[in-house]
Amino acid sequence: MPQSLAANPILVEATRGDMVESFHRGRYVVMKADGTVVDQGGDIDALMYPRSAIKPLLAIPFLESGAVEAFGLEDKHIALACSSHNGEEEHAQTVKAWLEKIGLSVDTLECAPHYSLSQAAGIKQASDHVTLTKAHNNCSGKHSGFLSTVQQLGEDPTGYIEEAHPVQQRLIKVLEEMGDCDLSSTPRGIDGCGIPVIGMRLRDLGLAMARMADPAGLDEKRVDAIKRIRRGCANAPFMVAGTGRFCTGIMEECGEDALVKVGAEGVYCAAFPKQGLGVALKIDDGTQRGAEVAMGAILRKHGVIDDANAEVLKSYLTPVLTNWAGKYAGDLRPAF
Repeated sequence: MPQSLAANPILVEATRGDMVESFHRGRYVVMKADGTVVDQGGDIDALMYPRSAIKPLLAIPFLESGAVEAFGLEDKHIALACSSHNGEEEHAQTVKAWLEKIGLSVDTLECAPHYSLSQAAGIKQASDHVTLTKAHNNCSGKHSGFLSTVQQLGEDPTGYIEEAHPVQQRLIKVLEEMGDCDLSSTPRGIDGCGIPVIGMRLRDLGLAMARMADPAGLDEKRVDAIKRIRRGCANAPFMVAGTGRFCTGIMEECGEDALVKVGAEGVYCAAFPKQGLGVALKIDDGTQRGAEVAMGAILRKHGVIDDANAEVLKSYLTPVLTNWAGKYAGDLRPAF
């Protein structure tokens, strides 16, 4: 194990009976838009891949392009542009209609079809013999935002997932501007949906999310885009994730007070506008369960949710571990 990971604190414990059976190490940072670190744990200067947790940041060029107004798009489309949705039929059909609205088809998407991330919805798709399309991909909303920008700016949509395409160049520029960092020589990889993933420091990602929470120092066009993204996700939280999902549940309860977004491999980001705080966290072993418990603890610690909110959200914030018969076996609990 790399020394930096071994030094990261235990953020989440899994209990069984009277013993801690497993634990999840990780790192997190809570920041203000001026770069002040309010709270942190672990190595926040090590590189990581932000994965889908940065989709609200990646939606900024979509809003700044004027595509929303030009094509008569709504909050549900903005939320989908920020989403890692379940691929439920409402998600897929909304994406299909969106692409038709901008003069394209599902075939233009350069992501691959897959069954719903929701087990129940996936089983129903299989039993109903649903023909899966690229619109069912959990990233199809993000890709539709990319394509809307392409259409608005008169660009060639072919190869829009490649790093050299103007779409991806704009996204990298936005990440650099929002995180006040240089990403020209950081590691690159390929995300699950095919677009490049860019290595970032957790500190820089936290700053970018803090500016999503408090964009006051940015230019007017970006401020308007960020506020529209926050409002769109708050007004259509189902489109950001879907049935039974942590992101959707938190935003249904908190509205614009919490923009929360999951990423693969144990990454989570959030913006808390009322507190003016941005959050970035990464669980070392890549588990989503650890990331969600840690994010729940941060929401509580920094006053985004209170006892009443926590009661409504207790299935997310205090997960109970059961055996196959449904009998209580233990808990997942924050350890920081």
